[in-house]
Amino acid sequence: MQTEVSTSRPQIASSRSVPYFQLGALAALCLWLYWSTLARLVAQWWHDPNFSHGFFVPLFSAFVVWQERQRFAQLAPQPSRLGFVLLCSALFFLVVGQMGAELFIARSSLLLLLGGIVVLFFGWAALRAAFFPWAFLLLMIPIPNILLNQITLPLQLLASRLAGGVLSLVGVPVLREGNVINLSSMALEVAEACSGIRSLMSLVTLAIIYGYLMEKRLWVRVLLAFASVPISVAANSVRIIGTGLLVQYWDPALAEGYFHASWGWIIFVISLGMLYALHELILRLSPRETTKS
Repeated sequence: MQTEVSTSRPQIASSRSVPYFQLGALAALCLWLYWSTLARLVAQWWHDPNFSHGFFVPLFSAFVVWQERQRFAQLAPQPSRLGFVLLCSALFFLVVGQMGAELFIARSSLLLLLGGIVVLFFGWAALRAAFFPWAFLLLMIPIPNILLNQITLPLQLLASRLAGGVLSLVGVPVLREGNVINLSSMALEVAEACSGIRSLMSLVTLAIIYGYLMEKRLWVRVLLAFASVPISVAANSVRIIGTGLLVQYWDPALAEGYFHASWGWIIFVISLGMLYALHELILRLSPRETTKS
């Protein structure tokens, strides 16, 4: 009985050593400083279809932290003053981003701010333990337009090249000019909205979530995350190929309007099915190890 009491007291004392009042006051101050930045971020999630997945990112990170709460509770708080340096750096990047109208820098400083708070009050061990949900928050920050344009154009050309090649193989006369696929009845333009960037960003996010929930092996999680990129490109090419076949053999009006818009949801469901099929293939080739009780 004396041994049990002596081992439990340091844990209680360490849990009380965290100044939760100061932590709450600092969190409220940071929320006030980042209010406009967060409001614009949420507004972009709402209005920009390319980054509508941003709503799910902080929710999933909070879910991971809640699920691992017992493991976090076992860590003894070891506050570090270097957390204050991270806080000052985050505020510096916030000011620079707002003065230069650079939203990505201002929004990215939020992650540095959260990391600084964790290190300041709980220590580096706590930040290492929460690295995955903390790093996952990076997916909620929209890519800068300069980088987005560099990604979108190659995706347009790649999707049109793949679709044009497959349509030629199935007997459809095709003349491709850049991102424009000329058919006998009409010309199909692979616009920015059809480049697949929307499904790519969303599928990468969902692939990471799926891997965390359905797989314990780290290498399989990483493989599923990277595999989501070619899966998204292939699924988007299927969308363009299907549109070309409908235009050539059925009705050119199907390339526009509601039917064309609904293709996005259909292809995204197909992408999820392909991701699930890949996981099932991995499980058949490399089954999970079972421990005997």
